Amino acid sequence: MGTQMNTLRGLIFSLLATGLLALALAGCSAEEPPAPSYQAAQPAAGGAPVAVPDLSGNARAGEQVFDANCALCHGPNASGTGLGPPLVHRIYEPGHHQDFTIQSAVRNGVPAHHWQFGNMPPVPAVSDEDIPHIICYIRELQQANGIIAPEASIAAC
Repeated sequence: MGTQMNTLRGLIFSLLATGLLALALAGCSAEEPPAPSYQAAQPAAGGAPVAVPDLSGNARAGEQVFDANCALCHGPNASGTGLGPPLVHRIYEPGHHQDFTIQSAVRNGVPAHHWQFGNMPPVPAVSDEDIPHIICYIRELQQANGIIAPEASIAAC
């Protein structure tokens, strides 16, 4: 009886783990999104090359949170992957995607609209206090890569 119970527990655990993995991957899945509002180039398989500047303290804090929660889909240094777009891209410049839109995407998720990676789910593991640091990190990377003017101030930093 004890062996059968352990086998049943193992089966239930395996099914639960498989279901949780499927749910986690669904956030980065490539379901059929609506047509993009304008054409955007897909990032390279390994992500786009990104110049990394000397980061401010806020951006370094954001880098740590980004690496732990966002890099799986958005790549190292926000360079993009096969699961999510690069954030160091002209589409995400502050005039088109303001800081509050990034905050909203992290908090609430966002439907696919520029890329064909599927919808972005909310990221509940990221605290409200961490979001400005992530935005600072993304904006400093964008500035180092010519998306934001070098003399522009970055509000999140």
